[in-house]
Amino acid sequence: MPEEQYQERTEPATPRRRQEARRKGQVGKSREVSSLAILVSGILFLFFGGEWFLKELGSFMSGNLSSLSFAPLEDTNIVVRLKESAEFFMGVAFPFMMVLATVAILSNLVQTGLIWSVEPLAPKASKINPIEGAKRIISKRSLVELAKSIAKIIIVGWAAFSVLKGELTHLIHLVYNDKWQIMAYLGDTSMRVAARSCYVIALLALLDFIYQKWEHEQSLKMTKQEVKEELKQTEGDPLIKSRIKALQREMARRRMMEEVKKADVVITNPLHLAVALHYEAHAMSAPKVVAKGAEKVARKIKEVAKAHGVPVVEDKTLAQNLYKSVDIGEEIPSQFYHAVAEILAYVYSLKNNS
Repeated sequence: MPEEQYQERTEPATPRRRQEARRKGQVGKSREVSSLAILVSGILFLFFGGEWFLKELGSFMSGNLSSLSFAPLEDTNIVVRLKESAEFFMGVAFPFMMVLATVAILSNLVQTGLIWSVEPLAPKASKINPIEGAKRIISKRSLVELAKSIAKIIIVGWAAFSVLKGELTHLIHLVYNDKWQIMAYLGDTSMRVAARSCYVIALLALLDFIYQKWEHEQSLKMTKQEVKEELKQTEGDPLIKSRIKALQREMARRRMMEEVKKADVVITNPLHLAVALHYEAHAMSAPKVVAKGAEKVARKIKEVAKAHGVPVVEDKTLAQNLYKSVDIGEEIPSQFYHAVAEILAYVYSLKNNS
């Protein structure tokens, strides 16, 4: 509807709206969380496996350089050397890449759970439309992401520089150290820079995760009209449902009035309540309530009863108790046997005398 464009999205998303968004791959997640997980796992891998990596690399390079220095130039096969080098680097880098890939997948699964959706990959004309592309570039979301990226660079850069700033005086003394001392110092300093950066990125990732969840909830919000339309689609039009219920009540009332014609007696309040009883000694263990009602329904029950010669007996207490405690189609409880038996005996005596 045109008026929907002017309505505010103030209603929380319905379960169906959330399920539809999830089916389309629209979930609240932070890329910063995945970046942090990949960065930390990469640093830890290099911290614990860096020595092995350096040994393998040093051994490979020294072996190749030694063989090249003694081999005649015409016997050197460049293609074979390149192939061996590629195989070596793939073998060494494969565990590192597998760790990063596994962490990247798990970090997304933790945020969103398992999602299977191909809709984001489906080709759409809007993706190659330059006008739509320009709108996405200068959209509010893009500007927010740009501001976040700039802020992250500044904050993380400041955190890294704060570590390096305190090490400037030590750099001069490195000229007096041997290569292993220099490498140890650089490794220690690099780890402290990485640790400080990870702390800051972790805080930024937490804030971004909260923001992304909030933004996702805001995007899922619905207008009152959208909620009504969804209710119609899922549960049917309320007007139609109310009409159906009214028809069902009318049909039930008609069936009840048909049962009143077969009743043995109608017990009244006398003005507000009416309860119709029917009893068949050979088929029932106790009298059964076949109809009951209050106000207009009670008056209708008495009218039908009188029109078909069903006796109407006034008993305020019994009528109230039966109306409150016995549903239509149920037999009366044992505590009412005596009172009802007296009324039925009275009714049967009237029929026998007539």
